Parts: sequence; structure tokens; C-alpha cells
Amino acid sequence: MPSVANIKSISYLKSHAAQISEDLEMNGNPFFITQNGEASMVIESVRQFQEKEALIAALKVMALGEKERLQGKGISAAESRAQLAAARQRRA
Repeated sequence: MPSVANIKSISYLKSHAAQISEDLEMNGNPFFITQNGEASMVIESVRQFQEKEALIAALKVMALGEKERLQGKGISAAESRAQLAAARQRRA
């Protein structure tokens, strides 16, 4: 849950953008911006955004793999290990 300190109005954002940017760099906690008393947006650092995007991409790959597994596609872990062992032996 966000801390009360990180819930700011849009007028605060307009007048303190540089300070918000510095705070994001220092502590990384996102800011929740309100407009007319309603939640309007979340501001986070580029690093947080990139980490979140990487996590989403990894979860999509895992979901796709699970979908293919349920469809009977792919190979078992034992078959995969056997293929890896055979490939290693061919290289040696």
C-alpha cells in the first residue's frame, strides 16, 4: 500500500516535478497523483518501469510455455536432459 507521503495532487506534480524526480531516484517509491480527489496516475522511475516490463515479459514466456505444455507440445524434463547430454557428448 502506498505511503500517504507519496500521494500528491496534480498541482503538486506541476510545481514539484524536479523534486519528485529526485525522490524517485533516491528511494524508488512511486508517486500516486490525484486529480479532483480521484487517483489519476502513478509516476515511477525508469528503472522501476524497466524491471516491471522485464518481469511481465518473463511471465508471458512462462504462460506461453504452460499453454504449450497443456496442449501436449514440447518435451519432458527427462527428454530435455537427455538431449542436452547428447549435445555435450557431440561437442566433446
